[in-house]
Amino acid sequence: MRFALSALTAALLSTSAMAADISGKLVLYTSQPNADAQQTVDAFQAKYPDVDVEWVRDGTTKIMAKLRAEFEAGAPQPDLLLIADMVTMEGLEAEGRLMPYTDADISAYDPALMDDGGHYFSTKLITTGIVYNTGADMVPTSYADLLQEQAKDKLAMPSPLTSGAATIHMAAITAHPDLGWDFYEGLAAQGANPQGGNGGTYKAVAGGEKLYGFVVDFLPIRNKLEGAPVEFVFPSEGVSAVTEPVAILSTAKNPDAAKAFVDFLISQEGQQLAADMGYLPAHPAITPPEGFPALPDIKLLDFDPAKALADDQENKMKFTEIFGG
Repeated sequence: MRFALSALTAALLSTSAMAADISGKLVLYTSQPNADAQQTVDAFQAKYPDVDVEWVRDGTTKIMAKLRAEFEAGAPQPDLLLIADMVTMEGLEAEGRLMPYTDADISAYDPALMDDGGHYFSTKLITTGIVYNTGADMVPTSYADLLQEQAKDKLAMPSPLTSGAATIHMAAITAHPDLGWDFYEGLAAQGANPQGGNGGTYKAVAGGEKLYGFVVDFLPIRNKLEGAPVEFVFPSEGVSAVTEPVAILSTAKNPDAAKAFVDFLISQEGQQLAADMGYLPAHPAITPPEGFPALPDIKLLDFDPAKALADDQENKMKFTEIFGG
């Protein structure tokens, strides 16, 4: 009996050791900026030196086009995706493309930021609110302020036909009972002409071509610290957010290393890394970068990623009807 117990103990220890043996090749597809992606991979590999991370970086739309082609060929390459938004992840989850990781420790996080089934995990908050040029006469505090006469013909905004963050912002705003599609119709009457992405909107407001706009938070917050004549407003109704979720593909060839990568990103160490890069961390215990309010002080607009996915084409058609193609 003693021999049997010893053998069982040895087997369990061996299994545990194997489970803890995080090594081998890990393939990551990401939409992070190159410098951020490199910094993320370097920090992970410092913790897990036996893992060789190969990463491919492009915008979420192009990353997904590449991945779709691989699905069609029956040869998806990545173990992991780290991309812009939950809506894309919802689509992959609905197709059975994501591996659930229910043992991930998300106890500290707002449940609204995570998938109930553990298919994807938000790693930061990149919110969209109002940017204004400090030369503007009116200081907006709510979305409704942008419908005032002072803002007429002075509005810039990214297009949801181009920007994923703008798509999510549109879904959140139009679902709000006090805003809805009437708000977008009001913006059109104000002369807003949505086009391009957040970078173009920021430049138009910072340069004084326009005085108000919607934009992702870090552009004005970081540039204000460098002296740019801009302010970012977290409107009273709330902000929308893309959360740069990470997910493991159901076809992952190295799921153990992929789980370790997820654990690293949502750990306090990984969340501190996000803050050090200048982003708002999703973990409430991590101090945000300079210029950002504390996470509990930020009101998020209600957002249902599954509904946003289901309504996506209808929303974009409605948007096009209001603003023109």
